[in-house]
Amino acid sequence: MKPKLVVKNGLVADPLAGKSKVQDIVVENGRIAAVAPGLGEGDPGGRGQEPGPDLIVIDASGKVVLPGLIDAHTHLREPGQEHKEDIASGTAAAAVGGFTTVAAMPNTDPVIDTRAGVEFVLKRAAEAGRVNVLPLGAVTKGQKGAELAEMGDMAEAGAVAFSDDGRPVTGSELMRCALEYVKMLGRPIISHCEDVDLVNEGVMHQGYWSTVLGLRGVPAAAEEVAVARDVILAGLTGSRLHLTHLSTAGSMALLRWAKDRGFPVTADVTPHHLALTDEAVRTLDYDTDTKVNPPLRASEDVEALREAVRSGLVDLIATDHAPHHFDDKDVEYNYAASGISGLETAVAVVVTCLVREGFLDWVGLARMMSLAPARLFGLESKGTLKVGADADLTIIDPEAEWTVDPAAFASKGRNTPFKGMRLRGRVTETIVGGRVVLLGGKLV
Repeated sequence: MKPKLVVKNGLVADPLAGKSKVQDIVVENGRIAAVAPGLGEGDPGGRGQEPGPDLIVIDASGKVVLPGLIDAHTHLREPGQEHKEDIASGTAAAAVGGFTTVAAMPNTDPVIDTRAGVEFVLKRAAEAGRVNVLPLGAVTKGQKGAELAEMGDMAEAGAVAFSDDGRPVTGSELMRCALEYVKMLGRPIISHCEDVDLVNEGVMHQGYWSTVLGLRGVPAAAEEVAVARDVILAGLTGSRLHLTHLSTAGSMALLRWAKDRGFPVTADVTPHHLALTDEAVRTLDYDTDTKVNPPLRASEDVEALREAVRSGLVDLIATDHAPHHFDDKDVEYNYAASGISGLETAVAVVVTCLVREGFLDWVGLARMMSLAPARLFGLESKGTLKVGADADLTIIDPEAEWTVDPAAFASKGRNTPFKGMRLRGRVTETIVGGRVVLLGGKLV
């Protein structure tokens, strides 16, 4: 039997109830046993017990307690790219960042496009993972966009969704067929929206700063054309479609158009697209850590994304954690790999740029980073703090100030444009199934 755990005196943000208040949480056998004020006062065990081997007490005074955060978009790089990240290091980074569950994208080497690939990820996660890992399968074989992968077989093995992330499904008829197919499986397709012809070797957002800096630009239309096609196909098929890492004001308008028509479409945005504009390429002096796909956009796009978060138009925030080896980034801007190592900075970026600026409250953060991703993947026992739910908890010190130091990352990927920046808000405890994996900001 697992030790009983009591988290006391924390501001508990409940996304189902839609409110937050100071309460205690009692955990037994990996599940939430009780949530109420005063459960930990004087008698934290509730049965005359004192803290000891069979009872762990965490005082969360002055802190915020959320349902365990779930990242709907993580690149763990294993198999085949373990020099960038592996499941052990990636899930350690997730724990440091407050994530109790991560969804592993399938663009590994080889691509996760078979039952065997899904089973490999689950096996490695059981052996080396510190948090829960949800494998995704590819939409097409080898992510080559020519032939559908065996999605039914992968779903049976445990794939929670399907994506060719890293590249789009360019064929419209193939995408329509994929949507029809997953409708039978009860799984969503997670779409990387990009028209590669319009990208045309661009490396940053096409606009004022690309012109000034002399870098080939990627127009907003490269994303928006693909968003328009995919939401129309979702309406045609009635299949669940999730649009990932949207970055433009036009994409927000198209998302609104689709939702107003009742199409089964959801979407996420990333912390870096909410926090940074394309001007960062200038202010950080062509730092290749600012190179990401889709690119950092103009200020009006960032404003539109933040307003979409405030209004609830965007369903969730996902990191798109994309760790790279330094060899992939320590090159000229045109040749650098795209991606940001985002698991360990996500909470602080969201707190600094959204919570403290009034775009989100703590309940909203819990909804967008816990409840909504749980619903996306059909995880009924996660994303909430109701009695009987899995005891996945994230505890945040909202006032903690810290300087981002990539050298201290648990991730192998040190590629972050936030390095050296002062951020507010830090995860102090991460609890997975009642097991404390991060305590006092340190991995257990």
